Amino acid sequence: MQTYKQLQQALNFEQTLPVTPDWSAAADFLFLIKEHCLINKPQVIVECSSGLTTITLARCCQINEFGHVYSLENGEKYQIQTQSDLAQFNLQTYADIYHAPLVTMTVNDINFDWYQTAALKGLKIDMLVIDGPPGFIQKYSRLPALPALFDQLSASACIFLDDAARDDEKEIVAMWLAQYPNTTHEYIETARGCSVIKLNKNF
Repeated sequence: MQTYKQLQQALNFEQTLPVTPDWSAAADFLFLIKEHCLINKPQVIVECSSGLTTITLARCCQINEFGHVYSLENGEKYQIQTQSDLAQFNLQTYADIYHAPLVTMTVNDINFDWYQTAALKGLKIDMLVIDGPPGFIQKYSRLPALPALFDQLSASACIFLDDAARDDEKEIVAMWLAQYPNTTHEYIETARGCSVIKLNKNF
């Protein structure tokens, strides 16, 4: 099992990563997004929620000398905390954390609470990391991610969905694959499950 300490060493951090047991993404998920970011060097990375994922991805952009992270965070105190953590790691120039309160969005005739996305206007997204909103807010809490951002995803964008072992997330992936043809899905066994979805808009 990969650990936060191993991640800290892999990214050459001198400081200890600010792990919050109840909220932080699992270390094995962070390793997955780290590897993708370092190998594929995405220019525009968007994440739903913020925290250790933000620090990990921002550090990858620093190593790559390329790319930028844009995070949607509905909790203002978490936005402030992540900004503070980025500054502690001298990574603040590689990521922007937007306070994005949840607003009503309709998907398949169902209303959801979903992030305001105005801050992302004009971006073409190469990598999308979905780790919010929390599942307790509503059923299929993360379903709106693709409908909300699909038009902004680049032709070969890669999407990482955390907590994919949960029943809701399994059903969300099935609905996405049915709604968006020419997508591929790989489920990776991690502590909480990870679904990796790749688009091919060139068809």
